[in-house]
Amino acid sequence: MTFSLGIVGAGQFSGQFAALFQAHPGVRDVYVTDLLPERAARLAAAQGLAGTFPSYEAMLESTAVDAVAVFTQRWTHGPLVLKGLGAGKHIYSAVPMAITTDEISAIIEAVRATGLTYMMGETSQYNPATVHARNQIAEGAFGRLFYAEGDYVHDMDLGFYEAYQYSGGENWKATASYPPLLYPTHAVGGVLGAWRTHAVSVSAIGVRDDRGDGVFDRSVSQFDNDVSNATALFEVAGGGSFRTNEFRRVGYPSHIRESRFRFFGTEASMEQLATVALWQDKSGVKDISELLEPKPTLAPDDPSLAHIAPELRAAFTSGSAPVHDRARLPREFDHLHNGHEGSHHFLVDDFVTAVNTHALPSVNAWVAARYTLPGIIAHESARQGGIRLRIPDFGDAPQG
Repeated sequence: MTFSLGIVGAGQFSGQFAALFQAHPGVRDVYVTDLLPERAARLAAAQGLAGTFPSYEAMLESTAVDAVAVFTQRWTHGPLVLKGLGAGKHIYSAVPMAITTDEISAIIEAVRATGLTYMMGETSQYNPATVHARNQIAEGAFGRLFYAEGDYVHDMDLGFYEAYQYSGGENWKATASYPPLLYPTHAVGGVLGAWRTHAVSVSAIGVRDDRGDGVFDRSVSQFDNDVSNATALFEVAGGGSFRTNEFRRVGYPSHIRESRFRFFGTEASMEQLATVALWQDKSGVKDISELLEPKPTLAPDDPSLAHIAPELRAAFTSGSAPVHDRARLPREFDHLHNGHEGSHHFLVDDFVTAVNTHALPSVNAWVAARYTLPGIIAHESARQGGIRLRIPDFGDAPQG
């Protein structure tokens, strides 16, 4: 079986995925639309796509499109996803799932009512550290896991200014102030993608920005936000806790590694830093860095990355790490670019396989809610001075 796909948004991220969707044997045709028609036309020509649509509404009305992949600005995903589901289209969405509890609830209800496939493309689901921790947890190697950490440490100076300018136009500073805790899924998803539990409460603290450059300025911010760094401590179901950091002003080489993770159990622990990863138990320490290190498959100066800030290009050049099991992937992907520490190939294959087999994808609507909603509630906690708040839960995905 095959299906046709419409890509919504022809920005810096979608072009890399367009090539993968088009190469997958489960996808027939790929179309694109963008608020700036020239960007859609440029991407369609560069990738040899099936065509463009003048608007998202026109794409949704077309019987030529069976599914849509949403690669728009992060605060727009919820409404666009709901429109797509309402039009009878399967949905692949970039992160986050949405930015309000009501939007998340509506997406889950729409998926439940329609039976359509929804997947959030959380890259940390296939981060090598998450994959390895998931495997070790399944084997019981940690003993009882009781604490974990997930950090998304990406400094604004390392490519984010250019990214927001590219997508935000003249008023880019109003959106560059996007609250860190409303972009939680790289950190939360990397922890919960390995540890099969969910967050039930949170206390968070935000640090007000003092750069004074008009970004993270409440008088300018579309989101009334002046916080650039934030930390959240979550309680999990079944006992235990995890901590996440969302840092946008930080002395850290995020161009080398944006996300990092730590897991602690009663019998063993695992820690990943910028350039090293360690497995530790009561007898000693083992360096597992090579196991978790993807080998680049695309040069940073590749022409396809010309519109991406140099500091962001590492996210689009990684291949697969030894811990990745590529046996399930289509052979068409063997020599194609990968990205975000080897996750892109797996995310595309997850979605295409789910649509064509009518199965739940890895990061389905219920999993996506558990990766996204903790950050929304943590943001509210930080705005209330760190008060501990309960996190709603929509439960596990329905079987069948």
